Amino acid sequence: MSIEQIVVLAVVQGITEFLPISSSGHLILVPYFTGWPDQGLATDVMVHVGSLAAVLVYFWRDIGRLLVGAWGLLRGRVARDGLLALYILAATIPAVVVGLILKSTGLIDRIRGIEIIAWNAIIFGLLMLAADWFGPRLRSMEEMRLGPAMAIGLAQALALIPGTSRSGVTMTAARMLGFERAEAARFSFLLGIPAIAGAGLLTARDMVEQGGGIPPDALLAAGLTFFSALAAIAFLMALLRRVSFLPFVLYRLALGGFLLFLAYG
Repeated sequence: MSIEQIVVLAVVQGITEFLPISSSGHLILVPYFTGWPDQGLATDVMVHVGSLAAVLVYFWRDIGRLLVGAWGLLRGRVARDGLLALYILAATIPAVVVGLILKSTGLIDRIRGIEIIAWNAIIFGLLMLAADWFGPRLRSMEEMRLGPAMAIGLAQALALIPGTSRSGVTMTAARMLGFERAEAARFSFLLGIPAIAGAGLLTARDMVEQGGGIPPDALLAAGLTFFSALAAIAFLMALLRRVSFLPFVLYRLALGGFLLFLAYG
């Protein structure tokens, strides 16, 4: 890849991973509109790993408490942070199962078309708007229980389809269950840690088994993604304390409409 493509991919991934507008969908659209060759699933996964590093840095206090709580659970001490760590791990299982099915059947490479991105951008954008307008907004992450966590985890599995948006669909589910916007975003980001880390490790393992390694281009893109992702997280967390999801919904509707025009017009 050229340096221009690497920089564009890193900026696009960093911004769109945490804004509820679908990073995987935008990564597919970059080569579509620029004429560059598709960067491939390996690069897509590695820039997601760059986003993961940004989450680890931004939410280091939350992650530290979760790790301490998980260690306490292993030693027989039940505490709130330990239970929350357990809920996050359990809620990751649906995405793992669906991801393995998509990969083993080859569907993961056949759902990268602009029509799928367009329809998902519109449909899940409207669901986000409904959840934000009509859902109660009273609960904090400290009130999370296993049932709501698993429901949000099931929603996360849908994000493997491009155009859905992992952060968008998990925040939508959380809002439907009564969590405040900023708290929904906070849980969404923490929930993404095991899934993104697992995808990165599996991709790295596959490359090693195939006799190669992680391409230097993908590593550079991951490093650049870290910085744009960190800025996007800070922006979103500050924004959601002041405004609704409406600006993101309008963007999704405009993007979906434009892509449908290209696909069918």
